[in-house]
Amino acid sequence: NSDCLVRLSNPHVATMKEDVLYHFSLSTETHDFPAMFGDVKFVCVGGSPSRMNAFIRYVAAELGLDRPGQDYPNICAGTDRYAMYKAGPVLSVSHGMGIPSIAIMLHELIKLLYHARCSHVTIIRIGTSGGIGLEPGSVVITRQAVDACFKPEFEQIILGKRVVRSTDLDEGLVQELMQCSADLSEFSTVVGNTMCTLDFYEGQGRLDGALCSYTEKDKQVYLRAAYAAGIRNIEMESSVFAAMCSACGLRAAVVCVTLLDRLQGDQISSPHEVLAEYQQRPQRLVGYFIKKSLGKP
Repeated sequence: NSDCLVRLSNPHVATMKEDVLYHFSLSTETHDFPAMFGDVKFVCVGGSPSRMNAFIRYVAAELGLDRPGQDYPNICAGTDRYAMYKAGPVLSVSHGMGIPSIAIMLHELIKLLYHARCSHVTIIRIGTSGGIGLEPGSVVITRQAVDACFKPEFEQIILGKRVVRSTDLDEGLVQELMQCSADLSEFSTVVGNTMCTLDFYEGQGRLDGALCSYTEKDKQVYLRAAYAAGIRNIEMESSVFAAMCSACGLRAAVVCVTLLDRLQGDQISSPHEVLAEYQQRPQRLVGYFIKKSLGKP
């Protein structure tokens, strides 16, 4: 991919007269994708629409794109599935919670970038997670996304068959982000593996769900084994994010803050204002990275 254009791993799309991105309420027949999105170089995705709106406002101010009274309308206002905001070369998109939700969004997002003929695109997931053996508020830059059995792979059933894809992330981008954190020197940041689960409760070894068939001791054995395997946080999107971005040649990273140490408990008990500040940390790190990449002082 010498021209660094976004590519698809699907030959059928090129033969379609119209491509309807249903969950974005966008279509190649009704919208001029190159005019709307052709200048995009950075895409940041996260679970919450309000968080992604806050991020686009933050990064616009950091890049000097903000103007008094300026609004950032939701480009996907025709649907209530996802929200999308744009400021200059930065696109900010919500993805909901869990693998199915982010996977649907990513199919349409990657096609959007393809139809817009975007090139040299970096995509970063910013979010929250549960830490393992880390102080709450620590930021984890994912080296490798692994499943609940600690394997670096994403499994999907396609046409009744098990398909396994790699969850590799861009090592160079990991190091660039780590350097940005050192430049900022505002909070603790580590590089580690991230475990991606299909569930928030039993899938992550919590004792406080409606169902639980194991003991505190069982949970501790599992989480300590995860720590020994290099896992430093747990969330619910990184494996399919890494697999899809890698399959389409997108330079990608995952940057998540930890809201608690799962070795110490299951419920998030920090005050709201503390959690709000924690959630800004990935935004500040990625905002600084974008600013630095664009050569902004």
